[in-house]
Amino acid sequence: MAVTLSARQAGRPSPRAVALSGGLHPAGVFFLLAGAFLPIMDFFITNVALPSIDASLHASASELELIIAGYGVAYAALLVLGGRLGDRFGRHRIFLGALVGFIVASAVCGFAPTVGVLIAARIVQGATAALLVPQVLATFHHTLEHERKARALALYGATSGIAAVVGQLVGGLLVSADIAGMSWRPIFLVNVPIGLVVLLVAVRIVPNTRSDHPVGIDLPGTVLFAATLTALLIPLTEGHSLGWPWWTWAMIGLAVVMGAITIVVERRAEQRGQIPLLPPSLLKLPSMSRGLVMVFAFSIGFGAFMFVFALTVQDGLHQDALHGGLAILPMAVMFFLGSLFAPRLIGRFGRAALSAGAVIQFVGLATLIAVVVDRWPHVHLWDMAVPLALSGAGGSMLFAGLFRSVLADVPTHLGGVGSGVLITLQQSGLALGVATLGTLYLARAEHNTPHAFATVESVQMVIIALLAIGAAALPRFTTAAADAPVLDA
Repeated sequence: MAVTLSARQAGRPSPRAVALSGGLHPAGVFFLLAGAFLPIMDFFITNVALPSIDASLHASASELELIIAGYGVAYAALLVLGGRLGDRFGRHRIFLGALVGFIVASAVCGFAPTVGVLIAARIVQGATAALLVPQVLATFHHTLEHERKARALALYGATSGIAAVVGQLVGGLLVSADIAGMSWRPIFLVNVPIGLVVLLVAVRIVPNTRSDHPVGIDLPGTVLFAATLTALLIPLTEGHSLGWPWWTWAMIGLAVVMGAITIVVERRAEQRGQIPLLPPSLLKLPSMSRGLVMVFAFSIGFGAFMFVFALTVQDGLHQDALHGGLAILPMAVMFFLGSLFAPRLIGRFGRAALSAGAVIQFVGLATLIAVVVDRWPHVHLWDMAVPLALSGAGGSMLFAGLFRSVLADVPTHLGGVGSGVLITLQQSGLALGVATLGTLYLARAEHNTPHAFATVESVQMVIIALLAIGAAALPRFTTAAADAPVLDA
């Protein structure tokens, strides 16, 4: 018996031993996903707390918008740079340093005495999140192979969606609990103990990887890209609350001009033999060019849904933060369960699984619209449970598959760059969904809340229908395809 036990133990190296050998143990995958979970959740957790923050810090409508916009803009603008820094200086080092910064910024948010301090700390949160998250995908890309890589990428996609849903659920629970009379502050302080646990474990079990072909920092491309995103997201986020003053339109026009300049600068940099921040040749890969468009479109619809659903439940149905958070629970549960089965189903059925997930999500959204419009204003949370569950189950399959497909053709040494581009498009899509479809909802909700909800969700249904059809254009990734090695360019 002792010999058998020793043999088993010898055949199962510890997470620390695997990390020292340059590999990634399943426990390492889990803690990397936990590290990515916090920043993604933090983007959504604030939505249900804004009324409490307003009452506590006497914030204006514009300042409340900046609490979300400051985080989102910093996050989206620096994501690609975060991936590049990890490739050059080591993903383990950047991950741990960024996690420390995120924990400190979260503590400052939780104890912020004024709204100005809160906004500044949220910007720092977004910046550190942008450095942290790309290291997760890049580490998967560098250390895992074949089916293990495919499974980890699918789990990351699922984690992103789960974090978004759980963010609003946990936010509602924490605000309503009013722990120690602290109102909204625990939504930020909860990051501190969780982050410390992830930090202490990741130090030991996450391998130290970097690109075999590190490239320099593309300063012109970084500045232009960040400026373009800032000039676009700020007016789209702030425009409605401020009444669309002239400067918001001027910034949108400036964003278009700077975006065009960015494309020209990046193309010329690559022609000179450099590897720019957004390599045009990388974006031309089939998996990137097709998958990124689909991830962007999905994120627009998903970001808008989370925003308008919270407003419909709290402002339209006059539910408190707790019930607003609990309302999304069926979707969260099914998204989680769906994510557990998504890798196996996608590995077996390939692109057909994505199309099937899109159809299920489409049916869920259509049923949800029918329930809201037909039973308004006497819509009970239980009435929405089944439609939300269908939407969560289908969305998890679609989301996991899209994330898996985008990086399928990316060379290993460009894993950090590809990961940064992927998450940037996801984050930008979430912000644009809130800014565009969210603005449409706010304009129509003044006259008819259920019809406003139906209008926005009808747009999301169109997006999902197009994704169901467009899945056929993605690379094949059945189990056989997943086993094909990813070669450096």
